[in-house]
Amino acid sequence: MTETVSEKAAKDTAELTALQAALGAEHAAVYGYGVVGGLIGEARRSEARAAYDAHRARRDELARAVRALGGTPVAAAAGYALPFPVSDSDGAVRLAAELEERVAGVYSDLVRATGGERRRTGAEGLREAAVRAVRWRGGSVPFPGLAERSGSASAPATASATPTA
Repeated sequence: MTETVSEKAAKDTAELTALQAALGAEHAAVYGYGVVGGLIGEARRSEARAAYDAHRARRDELARAVRALGGTPVAAAAGYALPFPVSDSDGAVRLAAELEERVAGVYSDLVRATGGERRRTGAEGLREAAVRAVRWRGGSVPFPGLAERSGSASAPATASATPTA
C-alpha cells in the first residue's frame, strides 16, 4: 500500500513534533543536571557528569534530526522551574531520578511517533534514561517512560520542569 501525500505529511509532522519534544526534554535535562552537579555528593559526582554529557550528546543528535526534517530546533529556555526544591545531595539524587523518568517518557512518545532508525534511536534514549533512573532511584518501575501516561497520546515537552522567563 502506498502512502498518500497527506498521510506522509501527517507522519512527518508527528515525527517532527516528537523530535522537538525530545529535544526540549534534553534541554531541560541538561539544565537540571547543572543543578544536580552543583549539589551532588562526591561519591556520585562522576555519575552525574556522565549523565550530563550523555544528555548533551542526545540533545545535539536530536537537533541534527530536526534539521534533517527541515525544522528549526527548539532553543533551550533561559531557565527551568525545578519540580521540587533541591538544596542538598539527597535532593540532587531525587532530581536526577526525576529528570531521567521524564526524559524516558518523552522518548516513549518518540518511539511511538517514528519508525526505522529514528525509532531505534528513541528506544535507545528510552533505555538509557530508564537505566539511569534505576541507578539514581535504587530500584526499577514497570514500563519505564509510561508511568502516569496511560491513555495520553502525548506528554509535555519538558523533561524536568517548565521553562522560566
